[in-house]
This record gives sequence, structure tokens and C-alpha cells, in this order.
Amino acid sequence: MTVNIDVGTVLRGTVCDLYSNLVTRPTGAAVRTAIEQQVIEVGASVVTTIDFSQVNLLDFSCADEIVAKLLLRYASDDGLPGFLTFRGIHEGHIDPIETVLERHALALVSWHEGAAELFGYVDDDERSHWEAVRDHGPVWAESLAPILSVSEAFAANQLDRLRSRRLIMRRDDGFTVPGTVARGT
Repeated sequence: MTVNIDVGTVLRGTVCDLYSNLVTRPTGAAVRTAIEQQVIEVGASVVTTIDFSQVNLLDFSCADEIVAKLLLRYASDDGLPGFLTFRGIHEGHIDPIETVLERHALALVSWHEGAAELFGYVDDDERSHWEAVRDHGPVWAESLAPILSVSEAFAANQLDRLRSRRLIMRRDDGFTVPGTVARGT
């Protein structure tokens, strides 16, 4: 199950009806709180997509309040259930988002025109394994290892690291990027 949350709609519903800029920490905190409440109300382990397409301006404090704190909340042991992806991130959003991701050693999955992208703090092995899952998934370690010319144990370790960071998810047919539509559906 996938839930889409439009940040522009949340912003207008919590701060101002005509507002499309995220430029103060209190504004970011109000939007994040409203998003968390929507996720809690769904109550199931789902893929939640946060859509920034209606947001014109995003400053560093709002990127920290919304993006980093949501990712940290999902990553905590008692955090929100499911997976978090993003959509609608444009050129003006990238610098503040990348800065807060690096500061907190976080990464995120963003969807653009039907393709998943990985932003943030990942090492080369994590990136190559994530890209292989994106390009070949759903996939298990035994089928991923020969693609990347690594041992099965190493591939399994990398998949587990990516899963624990919620950058990939495990399904019955293998690991896949959150938000990927199951084959055959």
C-alpha cells in the first residue's frame, strides 16, 4: 500500500492558504507534525511518498525539520512504520536537502518521472548495491552477487544495511526499492 502526501497541501492547511514556501523552522515543524499525524492515522506499514512538487522554496531549516527529522523518525526503533520516499524534488531543493542528509548521515529515495534516485550519505558499496536492486529487482543476494562480482555474503550484508536504512524493502520475491510496483501487477 502506498500513501501520497502533498507537502504543498499540508503547508496550506497548517500555515497559510496561499503559502508555497518552506522558509522557517516553525513552519517546517508544523508541516512535519501534520505529516506524521497522517502517517499515524493510516496505521499500517506502507510506503509513504512525500511530494514537494508544489513547494517553490525550501530553506535549510525546513529541510532539516521535514526531511531529516522524518527520516530519523522512520529509522528509530520505535519510529513510524513502513518506508518513506520523496517526489517532486527540484533543483532548488537539492542543496538544502543534500546538506541536511550529509549532516545527519542519512539517505533518501526520490522518484522522478518513474525512476528512483538515491540522495544523501551512502558509501560506494551501498550505492552500487542500491542501484543494482533498482535496476534488477526484486532480487536476492544470490542473484545480485554475480551482477556486482561480489561474494553472496557481501551482497547479503549490503542488502541488510540498505534494508535497515529503509532504502530498500524486502518482499516475498526479493529486495526492491520502496515504491516500485510489483511485477505482474
